[in-house]
Amino acid sequence: MKNSRRVIQLMLASCFVSIAAGAVLAQEIQKPYEPTEGQPGKDVVWVPTPHVLVEKMLDMARVTPQDYVMDLGSGDGRNVIAAARRGARALGVEYNPDMVELSRRIAAKEGVADKVTFVQGDMYEADISRATVLALFLLTENLNALVPKFLDLKPGSRIVVNGFEIDGWKADETARVDGDCDQWCTAYLYIVPARVAGTWLLPSGRLRLEQKFQELTGTLISAGTSAPITNGRLHGDRISFTVGGADYVGRVNGDTMSGDLKGGATGDWRAVRKTAGQRLSQRP
Repeated sequence: MKNSRRVIQLMLASCFVSIAAGAVLAQEIQKPYEPTEGQPGKDVVWVPTPHVLVEKMLDMARVTPQDYVMDLGSGDGRNVIAAARRGARALGVEYNPDMVELSRRIAAKEGVADKVTFVQGDMYEADISRATVLALFLLTENLNALVPKFLDLKPGSRIVVNGFEIDGWKADETARVDGDCDQWCTAYLYIVPARVAGTWLLPSGRLRLEQKFQELTGTLISAGTSAPITNGRLHGDRISFTVGGADYVGRVNGDTMSGDLKGGATGDWRAVRKTAGQRLSQRP
């Protein structure tokens, strides 16, 4: 009889342990996912951008309700959620599916779920063609790999990044926040320039341009003489340079550009990009 009681007691104890363990396991399963700063990801570890810098980045990019903002490696979604609070449409691409779900929950809590979309995916494969603003926190090596995609964006699109710069591309604006920010407090803004490298035909001659992001060098060949351009610069689709004492200021529209002459000359100017097989003597 005593043995039977002992067996029953052991069985009951085992049941209680099993029930308790099951309750703990169920609680762990139901517990919302919480990321840990520094946790590894596919291409970068996760470190959140301080909220004060997020707002500064969006200020620098001059985000409005007309913008479509994207973040690659969006983490907990704070960049695109903050953009959505300003009325913009926004998309976050994140490789970690748990972070994607977390971002969706936060967006719903913030009341902007109708303006943001979070998708699980590889940032290098993401289609960013719709973006007017990219708000990013990536390493320089990641940014460098994405440069070809950046330059395919519409001229004037804004890329604002936390902490790390793009090699060879001078930031159009740099800003730092203080106060509540003690690390990762500097942001860089890049304006996507129009692509103008090549030969352009003007009524007065041929303009040969070389381009390094928003900086321009080149020569104007006219009446058998060659003059170098100076102060060549692009700001989105806006172009400016000086040659022969005249300041050329205008806008680029695909394979044409036009504007006003200032400084040592006045009037209008217009140039057409030389295409394959086009004779250099042709006038626009």
